[in-house]
Amino acid sequence: MRLLHLGDLELTLPLAVAAGGWLLAARAWRAAGAWALLYAGAMALVGGSKVAYLGWGTDIGALDFKAFSGHAAGVTAVYPVLGYLLCRPIGRAWGLGAAGGGLALGLVLAVALVGQGEHAVAEAATGWLLGAGASLGTLYQLESRGVAPGPASAACAVALFLVAALLMQSAHVGYWMIRLALALSGNARPFSWDTC
Repeated sequence: MRLLHLGDLELTLPLAVAAGGWLLAARAWRAAGAWALLYAGAMALVGGSKVAYLGWGTDIGALDFKAFSGHAAGVTAVYPVLGYLLCRPIGRAWGLGAAGGGLALGLVLAVALVGQGEHAVAEAATGWLLGAGASLGTLYQLESRGVAPGPASAACAVALFLVAALLMQSAHVGYWMIRLALALSGNARPFSWDTC
């Protein structure tokens, strides 16, 4: 299902970098700081939960929970913020509506992840909540200060997106998560996502 690719780290991380650059170019310092901390924190929780499962097989059997969904978290964090930044110059209602649309897109993606058997309900739901926390915390900082980023901010965001997307082509995040999990746990092989 192509919808699921909207949550690929190779797309959402460059978009997150672009959003941060947009906020910095708009001189929305607090919002940029909030975005950096909240997005990085959400992704650290996702990555940490995946490393814990790969290395030690940690899970919550009753909930069929192995790790937070990175796709659900990434979409729900990034798209509401970008929607807001794109539409806020038209008006506050447009910005908030676009942010709401981003949250809804994250929910649709979470449901699709469960429907396609990619994640359990608990994994998709908690991933969505992590992403929503990151985006809503950032939007709170933006709304409380009435920031409406302009075209120069968008140009900076596009440039950063292109650079980050290029760098992500050789990042191989999944490979490095497995290596980290094995190094920390001392195991010879990672736990399989298919077994629990």
